[in-house]
Order: sequence, then C-alpha cells, then structure tokens
Amino acid sequence: MKNSLVNFAANENNSKWKNIIQRKEPIYTRNNDIRSEFERDYTRIIHSTAYRRMKHKTQVFYSPRNDHICTRIEHVMYVESISYTIAKYLGLNTELTKAIATAHDIGHSPFGHQGEKILSEISKRDIGENFWHEKNGLDMVEKIELLEDPNGNKQNLNLTYGVRDGIISHCGEIDENCLKPREEFIDLAKYQNPNQFAPYTWEGCVVKIADKISYLGRDIADAITLGILDKDLTELYQVLNCNSDEVINNTNIINDLIYDLCMNSNCEDGLCFSNKMFEMIHQLKKFNYQKIYLSGKVMKSVAYFELIINAIYDLLKESFHNLEKAKKVCPDLVNDFQDWMTNYVNLERNEVNKNDVIFDVKCEKDYYKAIIYYISGMTDNYAIQMYQKMIRF
Repeated sequence: MKNSLVNFAANENNSKWKNIIQRKEPIYTRNNDIRSEFERDYTRIIHSTAYRRMKHKTQVFYSPRNDHICTRIEHVMYVESISYTIAKYLGLNTELTKAIATAHDIGHSPFGHQGEKILSEISKRDIGENFWHEKNGLDMVEKIELLEDPNGNKQNLNLTYGVRDGIISHCGEIDENCLKPREEFIDLAKYQNPNQFAPYTWEGCVVKIADKISYLGRDIADAITLGILDKDLTELYQVLNCNSDEVINNTNIINDLIYDLCMNSNCEDGLCFSNKMFEMIHQLKKFNYQKIYLSGKVMKSVAYFELIINAIYDLLKESFHNLEKAKKVCPDLVNDFQDWMTNYVNLERNEVNKNDVIFDVKCEKDYYKAIIYYISGMTDNYAIQMYQKMIRF
C-alpha cells in the first residue's frame, strides 16, 4: 500500500533519529551549506576514490568486450534506482536509501566475488580474520577513504550511523520472506559475519532487498546478451512462469519484483513478497548460480585471479621483511603501496593528515592487513597491470 511505512521513515519524528544521524566525530559546517545529513553523506561518497574505482571492477563477467555489460558501478546505480522507487512508494527517506545504495559495494575487491574469496583465504591464513566485502566497505568509509576538508586537511569520511549500518547490513541471503529492521542500536564492530543482524532502518532493509532485485534481473539480461543462456532459455521461462512468446528482459523482471514487494509490504509484516514471488526468487537464484555464476566460462577465470592476487600479496608481504629486494621485482607496486601506507601509520605524519592512525608500521599483522585493504581497493585493470610489471623482464 502506498505510504504504508511513512510513519517509520528516517526523519526527525523517528524515535531512532538521533542514532541514525550520529557520526563518530562532529563534522565541519558551513554557513551556506543547504544539504541534509544524508545528502552530505552521498556527496562525500561519490567524491571518494573508492567509489570512482568501481567503474573498473567486475560485477559478474570479467573484462567483457561489450561496453554494455554491467560493471560494479553500474550495479550500484541500479540498486540506487530500485531502492528509490520502493522507498518513495512506501513513504520512506529516499535520501538515506540513495546514500546507502551508492556506497553499499564500496568494499568490493577486484574480480568480483571470486576476488573476495581469494582475499578471504589469505586473510584467514595470515591474520586470522574473514574478509567480506560488507565489513570491508564499512572499514573503507570509516578508516581508509580520505577527503580534503575546506582547509585542505585529509579527513575520514565520517558518515552517519544510518549509512554505515546500511553498508555492513546489506548483504546475506533473505531466508525468510519478510524483512524488518532491528531495534538495537549496536556498535557495528560487533558484526562478525555477513547477515548477522538486520539493518537498523527500514531504508537499510529496502537497499538490502533492492540489491537482490538488481542483480537477479541484470545478471540474466547480461548472460542472455553474452549467449551464456542460449541452451537454458526454456528452463528460464519455466522458472519465471512465462510463456515462450513473452519477452524476458531486465525491465520486466525488475518491474514485477518491485511491484510485488510494494503491494505486499507493511509495518506489521515487514518488507514482503507474495509467497508465489518469493518462491520464484528462490528458484531464480538457484538458476543463476547453476547456469551463470558457476558456468564454465565464468569459472575458467578463477585461476587467473588467484595467480594475480596472490602474486601481488606475496610481493608486498616480502616488502615487510626485505623492502629493497621487493622493490627490485616491481618498484611501482611497492612504492605505490608504501606511499599509500604513509596516510595511516604511526610514524611522523604529513601535517595535512588529520585522519585516524590505524596501523603500527612495525607490527607484522598490521602490515599484512594493510596489504589486504590495499589490494581490495584495486581495480581489475590496476591489479593486472601490476602483475604484468612483476613478470616482465
């Protein structure tokens, strides 16, 4: 029902409001700033370098020759569009959904979910922690990404709690049909695994579902364009409950999912699909995994990604023990990493660095964690370029 959640929107009338707009530190103000809290978050996100790098990161299909196949940044824009439509219809705060959606995948590594798995294996082995893009996204906006303030000083992004919560809460499968926000105002450092907690706001819940709607439809459309599903279209028609003369495209899939969600959601039950649509989504996810994500063409690239990421990590790891030896292999990579590290270490700092110190330069574990952060921020192209320099004589 239209405006069915308007009384729960993230605004001054919400009992959670002070928590939702809370920042870790007070943020500078201007006499002529006309933006809301979430508009400020949104502009801080789109001016970050991590946001811009998403245009050269894999969504599902690595290095497509077709310019119209989805990249990570396009996926982010689709999620923003979908979440806006849902939030506007239900009466929620579209400025908050816009900020969360725009930043929700900012922690993704190069080479998509396969790159994420490779970094997680390295992280568990060397520092005893899982690497997952939702937590990495939170770390990116809290610790890594820097912006210049009006005085030219480098500062952390310092986003509101509502946006930071939406980033780390956005992923994980929705096992039950209806999703409602949690009531607890928790320290986000308590997150140990994806999907551990529901989002704190209804807007965060909207983005979490919009993410699923976005990739289900677009991944199918891209796979059809690339010819991956040529032999599976009959099965796809059956999953979608379509007749063979109906058109299967991103527009129809997304529209049907959005409409069904909006018609079945309310404050008592939460964000819900009809039982028929929820079962169709379950079958569609299964189809996508079997026919797209685990297809031979997609999986053949995994060994290549492992080679590149492990080679880069191993060389930077060597630089902790023997910096000059590592520089001889690939001076550009090692020097770039060392320059990046100077923003975050407990040595004499540049006077413009007002951001938090997060690494002890003499601590081996901190050094390895810094390497993982650094690699996670790379684009596909940059990682490949550095690997090629490493093996070139």
